[in-house]
Amino acid sequence: MLPTETFTDHLLRPSAEAPRTLSERAYLAVRQDIVQGLLAPGERLRVEHLKDRYAVGAGTLREALALLVSDALVTVEGQRGYRVAEISLADLKDLTDTRVMLETEALRQSIRLGDGHWERGLTQAFAALTDAEQQVGGLEPQRWELANKRFHEALIAAHRSPWSKHLLGLLYRHGERYRHVAIRMGAAQTVQRDVHDEHSQIYNAALARQEARAALALEAHIRLTCDILVQQAASRSIDHHAGSELGLPT
Repeated sequence: MLPTETFTDHLLRPSAEAPRTLSERAYLAVRQDIVQGLLAPGERLRVEHLKDRYAVGAGTLREALALLVSDALVTVEGQRGYRVAEISLADLKDLTDTRVMLETEALRQSIRLGDGHWERGLTQAFAALTDAEQQVGGLEPQRWELANKRFHEALIAAHRSPWSKHLLGLLYRHGERYRHVAIRMGAAQTVQRDVHDEHSQIYNAALARQEARAALALEAHIRLTCDILVQQAASRSIDHHAGSELGLPT
C-alpha cells in the first residue's frame, strides 16, 4: 500500500463528512496548517504543545507526523524531533520541473487510454471547477482548491500507473503550499492571470484527444505559478515576511 493511501480518499468524500479516525483527523489538520502557512517553514513541531492544539494524544500526533514525513512536508531530526519542511525558490523550480515531467506524460497516456467513462468524469470535474471559478459573490478558496485538485486528477484518471498518481498527489500538495505563499505575497493583485481560460484550454484539448496541445497547455499552466513567484521574489516591493519564507534576502 502506498504511504498515505488510507487517507487520500478523504479528499473524495463530502467536505462536511468528518475524518474517520483520530490519526486521520490529526494528519489532515496538520497538513492543512502546513500547506496554508499557519505552521511556518522550519518551525519546530513540539508534540507536547501540538497535541493540545489538535486535541489528540501524543502517540496519535506522532503517527500523523510520521505520515507527513513520508509526504516530505515534515522533517525529522533524530532526537531533536520534527520540523516543518523548508521552502525555497530552488525547491519550487525542482518541484515544478518534476511535476511537468510526470503530469504531462500522465495526461498523454490518459488521453490515449481514456474511454467514455473518463470523458464523463473529466466533463463533470471541469463543470464543477468552472462553477467554483465563476460563482457569484467571490471565490471560495477551499472549494476552488478541491475542485481544482479533482480536475487535475480527472485529467490523468485513465493513466494506469498508481505510483505516478501517488507522486503527483504529493507534488500537487507541495504546489498548493507555494500557491498560498503567492497569495500572501500579493501576487494575485500584481499579475493578470485568467486561470479559467487556462483550464478551458487544457480541457478542450484533452477532450478533443489532442494530446500534444493538451500537454503544452498543461505545462504552461503548471509553470506559471512558479514564474509568478520568481518574478515577485525578484521585485523590489517584496515584503520582509514573504522574502524570509522563500529563503531570500530581505
